[in-house]
Amino acid sequence: MTDIQSEERGKKQKARTKNKEVEIFTLFPSFHLSPSPSPSPTQIIAGVDEVGRGALFGPVVAAACILPDEVIDELASCGVRDSKQLSASARSRLAVKIRAVAVDCQIGVASVREIDRLNILQASLLAMKRAILKLNVTPDLCLVDGNQRIPNLSIEQETMVKGDARSIQIAAASIVAKVWRDELIVRLAVKYPEYDLTNNKGYGTAKHKLGLERCGASVLHRVSFSPCRK
Repeated sequence: MTDIQSEERGKKQKARTKNKEVEIFTLFPSFHLSPSPSPSPTQIIAGVDEVGRGALFGPVVAAACILPDEVIDELASCGVRDSKQLSASARSRLAVKIRAVAVDCQIGVASVREIDRLNILQASLLAMKRAILKLNVTPDLCLVDGNQRIPNLSIEQETMVKGDARSIQIAAASIVAKVWRDELIVRLAVKYPEYDLTNNKGYGTAKHKLGLERCGASVLHRVSFSPCRK
């Protein structure tokens, strides 16, 4: 074989090798690519809501709830929505589920004395702030039900009117807060049977107001509310 023939054969061999490399790259492109950069972390969102704002008896209670993204659809399909639209048994069932799957869920309370001293709006905002600050995971954003911002909160917040109907996180917080407060009032009802608290949960029903007329206000009634001053 001449030197020219050997050179031609070498060129053909190199060409075949190069073609195979191109074919391998086409079939398995990831083999030649560097790994993709890691996605940016998901924003941590806490839903915040309060309950008991209109009651005559007992504290105002708030909850702050952080949910993993992967359970949002599941909770919606299970019926998580505005707590006022749910039966007591449904709220209790959902509260257990929410607490089981939540990244974090905490309760904040403002006392009757604080309600009378600050007014109910400021006490409600205080209860929400306390719930947020108790979270073991610091959220990037708090979705706050209503149109009032929480004063002196260093975490970014966004108010949301009718948020418990628009945000699963807020709806979950409203359910947890409602169940927690209702259970507290039922326990207190044993000590204050004259106000029918088991049935009214501290709100101003006819029986509750009748109890106020007959017995006067207890130490856990909100004396800044007019029905409790009679």
